[in-house]
Amino acid sequence: MRHGIQHADVATAELETALRDGPFHAALRAAITARGLPLQRVQHHLSRYGVKVGVTSLSYWQQGARRPQRPESLRAVRALEEILQLPDESLVRLLAQAEERPGPAHPAARSYRSRVEASGALEKLLAELGASLDGGLHTLSHHERVRIGSRRELSGRDSQYIVRAHKDGIDRYVAVHHGDPECAPERMTVHALENCRTGRVRWHHDTGVLVTELLFDTRLRIGDTCLFRYGVEDGTAGASREYVRDFGSPGGQYALEVRFAEDALPVRCHRFTQHSAAAPRSGRQELTLSGRHRSVHMVEPRVRSGLVGIGWDWES
Repeated sequence: MRHGIQHADVATAELETALRDGPFHAALRAAITARGLPLQRVQHHLSRYGVKVGVTSLSYWQQGARRPQRPESLRAVRALEEILQLPDESLVRLLAQAEERPGPAHPAARSYRSRVEASGALEKLLAELGASLDGGLHTLSHHERVRIGSRRELSGRDSQYIVRAHKDGIDRYVAVHHGDPECAPERMTVHALENCRTGRVRWHHDTGVLVTELLFDTRLRIGDTCLFRYGVEDGTAGASREYVRDFGSPGGQYALEVRFAEDALPVRCHRFTQHSAAAPRSGRQELTLSGRHRSVHMVEPRVRSGLVGIGWDWES
């Protein structure tokens, strides 16, 4: 009995140290050990919170081989805090500390920490609307046009979607806009441009996240498709240096076009991909700016999970 008590004391001490000093994977492993739960039981408890995470992913997380990055995974981290009887935000704080250091190839890239914080803000905003990122729709095609203004700012963008319902009764799409650092989402405006109308709008100032409902005129049944278009007027931040789209799951075609004001032309542009927010960037490819239209573009015939985007450099 004494040996068991001593073992429990050691596990508790290791957990307290890991929660204080990190890193995230060490704290998670110490918490699971201290509670004496096999990973299958942790997975079972997560499913009761409506969160699906594989045993393999949990194993990778506690080994430090991977970090939770998707909105679903970040919800799992918050659920783990309750399941493992940890203080609120203890694991989230350690996860946010695993901040990616942006390299010279992408000086304006959002850090891993900021993406974690933005995901948490997005989760809360979606909860206010009673919505989810999936929303019962699969994206078949997404064409996004980004406008860079004369102050080198993200002036605005518009998106055209073709979606297919995989649930009955879908009557809306929840659109998400991530502004550049130091933006003011409360000063942005959303315009329903085709086959939709705007509903409720919510934002989070500190992370620059804005979400809005786009309401359809009919309720879609399983298999029904819908084509709609909307725009966001931004222009509230400083010089922009890239535009990134994060895909939580594989999908259809994605096209991104960036158009620059005539008096604000970059010296070079490139496209890139990123397996996750914490992973190094790859797939860099130089893009040639078209003369008349002052734009560059990229096309992904079928998107995979991860990030894709276009970056550009300004003359100093």
